[in-house]
Amino acid sequence: MTLILRQSRIHSHGCYTMRPIRKGTLIIEYVGEYLTYEQADDLYDDFPNTYLFGLDGGKKIIDGYGVACFVNHSCQPNCETDQIRGKMWIIALRDIEAGEELTYDYNLYDGEDDAPCLCCAERCRGSLYSASHLRKLARKRAKAAAAGASATS
Repeated sequence: MTLILRQSRIHSHGCYTMRPIRKGTLIIEYVGEYLTYEQADDLYDDFPNTYLFGLDGGKKIIDGYGVACFVNHSCQPNCETDQIRGKMWIIALRDIEAGEELTYDYNLYDGEDDAPCLCCAERCRGSLYSASHLRKLARKRAKAAAAGASATS
């Protein structure tokens, strides 16, 4: 696989393919040190940008390094991720043309701080958080606002 890193219109630097990639191709493994959720939380508590990737529903975390860390988020991605035999792979979701930036949907599921999306996709949801996590946050914020309103009444 011929991948390069260069400036991205989405965020900072991105990962681009120099050759066409067929749908279903295992493109690159997301590698790094394995941490527990608690270790990752302690290590990066005050850092807004990390290269953490959750496995097994967040029970194990990869503190990533290498080329795969530069695959940016998109709400309309050309790749997806899948855990195969304990390893996290970035896989072509469709045929990808030479010169395209590789992207996958981060679908973040942990956190309450804003995580704005910069992908500019036609159907951008405006956040790196998954749609289900955004609904959960909205319910939590509505409940807090209702409690605050009833406390002032």
